[in-house]
Amino acid sequence: MDNFAEQLVKKNETSADKTRRVLMVIVGILFSLALAALAVLQLRTPLIALLGFALAAAAGYGTFHIVQNTFVEYEYTFTNGDLDVDKIIAKKKRREMVSTNAREFTAFGKYEDGMEESEDMTVIMATDNIASHEYYADFNDETVGSARLIFAPNERMLENIQKFLPAKLRHRS
Repeated sequence: MDNFAEQLVKKNETSADKTRRVLMVIVGILFSLALAALAVLQLRTPLIALLGFALAAAAGYGTFHIVQNTFVEYEYTFTNGDLDVDKIIAKKKRREMVSTNAREFTAFGKYEDGMEESEDMTVIMATDNIASHEYYADFNDETVGSARLIFAPNERMLENIQKFLPAKLRHRS
């Protein structure tokens, strides 16, 4: 029987994230308007005016695209010991963040702020930014070396992961 669990986690925005998004929109609009104003001033030379309007439109589209990329979700997929974490950007683009096996975890448990991390450790954040239910998993990855995954699994995901943990970690988590 396969052990399978899948979970989608939406990243909660902090006030800094919201402020950053508003500033990006304001800067993008001002830049687009400035380019359009310069194009209007160059109406006597149609080629330069056309180029200015095209650049203004491109700046507006670029601003829209950058703001859309700030909407992030994470998908956890667990199948028979293998944990895959993907980052979904703007509900359009999917990027694989990490793929590992729970049997290879060197540490696993509830994550707390201020936990020590070695200098050579790569920290992979794939969480919803709600500290009360974050977990961590330490493992060695062939591409980044020593790694720590910080994520927010639900009960079903936790049950499946705990079945495949090494014996020394199974009773501590």
